[in-house]
Amino acid sequence: MTQETLTAETGTFEGFGGARLAVHTMGEGRPLVLVHGLFSSAEVNWIKFGNAAILAASGFRVIMPDLRAHGQSEAPHDPAAYPADVLVQDLQLLIKAQGLTDYDLGGFSLGSRTAVRGVLAGLSPRKLVLGGMGLSGLAGWARRSAHFIDTIDRFGTIERGDPAFTAQAFMKTMKIDRVAARLLLSSVDDTPPDAIARVAMPTLCVCGVDDRDNGSAPDLAAALPDGHYVEVPGNHMSSVTFKDMGRAIAAFLA
Repeated sequence: MTQETLTAETGTFEGFGGARLAVHTMGEGRPLVLVHGLFSSAEVNWIKFGNAAILAASGFRVIMPDLRAHGQSEAPHDPAAYPADVLVQDLQLLIKAQGLTDYDLGGFSLGSRTAVRGVLAGLSPRKLVLGGMGLSGLAGWARRSAHFIDTIDRFGTIERGDPAFTAQAFMKTMKIDRVAARLLLSSVDDTPPDAIARVAMPTLCVCGVDDRDNGSAPDLAAALPDGHYVEVPGNHMSSVTFKDMGRAIAAFLA
């Protein structure tokens, strides 16, 4: 198979509380689970710009869920559907549903936070990939979450020049369910720096050269027991649009 002929197949699995969550798969070979970022989707983060195809053509079966309240997954409005670390519980259920025991795991931004917290909760991928994430981003989620909650609360009134304008525009483009997204934001917790020492597997910190949204990726790589830093073009919004992201991940996992 070539990158040009690869397409994603979409199915569903049952997440926490029975939520129907979408999962997209591409390629054949070693399983690689990739988790997208906040307000995005598997399509936008991994498929649209060709990075999933690069990985599939490199010999991976790329497994890409849509987080609850994102993409083609359900977006429940019941607060009970968003307990602490619900995204980790969904990830654990995905890995169980796929029957994975020997696999690699990666994420971008919120997906990176979810992957790290999944490892701390007992997941044991061979290798880990953290895209668009720095050390302070893991520990400083409360501040980031407050920014996005403010964006939701002021949605439709935020004008150009406001720090929340970009997030508002992206939410409009992605047609985010704001009620569900606000509930989801409250379910994500900080990861203290001292917990990073427990992430023992080889870990790639891949980040855009102009991406400072979640702190320093080199600092995160240095804090990890087996961390590796690779710089790619772009900022936090654009780095996933460059195929350098997929190539860096493929080279690390090879």
